[in-house]
Amino acid sequence: MNHNLNCSGNPLHRRHFLTEAGTLGSVALAWLLSEDARAQTASIELAATTATSTSTAASPYAPRPSHFAPKAKRVIHIFCCGGVSHLDTFDFKPELVARDGQELSGKGKVDTFFGQPGRLMKSPFTFRRHGQSGRWMSELLPQLATCADDLTFIYSMVGKNSNHTPATFLMNTGFTMNGFPSLGAWLSYGLGNDNENLPAFVVLPDPRGLPAGGSINWTQGFLPAVHQGVALRTRGEPIVDLQTPAEVTPASRGAGMALLDRMNREFRDANPGDSALSARIRSYELAAKMQVSVPEAVGLDAESAATKKLYGLDAPVTEGFGRNCLLARRLLERGVRFVQLFHGGAFGSPRINWDAHENVVENHTTQAAVLDRPVAGLLKDLKSRGMLDDTLVLWTTEFGRTPITQGLGAKGRDHHQHCYTVWMAGAGLKAGFGYGASDEVGYHAALQPTTVYDFHATVLQLLGLDHTRLTHYHNGIQRRLTDVHGHVVRGVLA
Repeated sequence: MNHNLNCSGNPLHRRHFLTEAGTLGSVALAWLLSEDARAQTASIELAATTATSTSTAASPYAPRPSHFAPKAKRVIHIFCCGGVSHLDTFDFKPELVARDGQELSGKGKVDTFFGQPGRLMKSPFTFRRHGQSGRWMSELLPQLATCADDLTFIYSMVGKNSNHTPATFLMNTGFTMNGFPSLGAWLSYGLGNDNENLPAFVVLPDPRGLPAGGSINWTQGFLPAVHQGVALRTRGEPIVDLQTPAEVTPASRGAGMALLDRMNREFRDANPGDSALSARIRSYELAAKMQVSVPEAVGLDAESAATKKLYGLDAPVTEGFGRNCLLARRLLERGVRFVQLFHGGAFGSPRINWDAHENVVENHTTQAAVLDRPVAGLLKDLKSRGMLDDTLVLWTTEFGRTPITQGLGAKGRDHHQHCYTVWMAGAGLKAGFGYGASDEVGYHAALQPTTVYDFHATVLQLLGLDHTRLTHYHNGIQRRLTDVHGHVVRGVLA
C-alpha cells in the first residue's frame, strides 16, 4: 500500500520509512509490521459469540468480555521439554517395585517409540506423601513438594503422538501439525489485552535453547498476527533492536514518529472503512511504549535480596530459570495476560531437557535441580502477594516415559503417550487434589482418561471462555483450539 509521499513527491512505503527511521527496529518489523501482510484479517471478531463494536475492530488490543464470569484473569504456563517421567516425579507405583526387572504383560502389544522394549523398572527415587492432602511426590522435587496442598494433579493425561515435535505442538496448540494458533494466542484473541504498554502474550524461552519446533509453539497461526507470542530474551536486550539507536536523537525520533502518525491518520480518515490501518496504528503505538515498558519490566534491581533468593537467583544452577520465573510474576503484575516459560531446549540434547533415554537418574536429577526451587518460589511468591487467587499456573510436558526400560539392562525410559501427569494451581481449582489414575504400572490411563482437548477446554473455562464458542473462520470452517473435541474436566474445578 504505497500511499505515503516523501519530500520529492515519490512514493514512500511505510515499511521502508520505518527501516530508514530506525525507531522501532526488529520488534516492529518482525511482529507488528507483519500486519501489513495480514491486512485482510487484522480486524478482530469473536465469531459466533459477542457482537464486535467498531472501536474494538479498530484496536485488536482492546479488552473483550468473556462468555461468563472467569475464575482466573491471567495464566503462567510452564512447559517442560523432553517428556518428564510421571513414574519418577508424581505418580507413585508400588507395583513397579514388586515387579522390578520383570516383563510387562497384560497390556497388549507394548508400544515404544524406538522399538526397544526392556523390563519393568521401579523408580530409582524415593516417594513420600506431602502436605495435608497427602499427595505423593518423589525426592526429585523437595521444594515443590512443600507446595503440594496448592497443586491440582491430573494423573490420566493421554497424548496422540510420541514424537517430540508433534507432541509439543499438541500441548501448545491442540494439533500435532504446525501452523495452528497456540493457547496464548487464543486467549489474546478471545480476551484482548489488559494493558497498553506490553503484549498480551509473552514467551520466556529456556536460556539453554528453544523447544522442539522453536517459535511455532507460540505462533498465532491463522489468527491476526498481533496475537503471536512475543519472546523476550533474559540476557542483554530483551528484544533485539528495541532501543532507539544511539545515533538517532530524541528530536529526530520524535519528528519521525509524528510524521508517521500524521500520515497514517490522514489515510485512515480518508478511508473510514479500513479498520486494518487503525489496528496497525495501535500496533506502532504499542511498539513505541514497549521501548520503555519492556526494559522496566525485566529489570530486577527493585526486587529484594530475599525475593531473588526465593527464586534461586543466588545459585548458578537455578539462576537462569529462576530469573524467568521471577520475570513471569513481574509481567503478570504489569497486566500481561499469558506468560509461557519453557524449561529445557530441543530434543537431542539430553542434558538440557527431560529426554531420559540413556539414564533417568542422571537426566532427571539434572533437570529437577534447575526446575524445583524456581517453580516453588514462584508459587509461594504468587500466594504471598494474593495473586494466586486470580492466576492460573499450568505445568505440562509433551508426554510421559515408559514403565519399562529402553532396551534390556538399560537405565533410561522411552517416550510414552498413553499416560502421563500434569498439574495446575490457582484460581478456581480444587487444591491438593488428584484427578484420574494410571494403571498399576503407569502404562495406561485407567481412570478418567483426559485428552489435551479436555485440558485446553478446562483452561478456557477457568478464563471465562466456552471452548466451543471461541472460534475463528478459516478455510471454510469455524476453527477452535479444541478442534471438534474436548470436554471441561469439571472434577478439578472448585
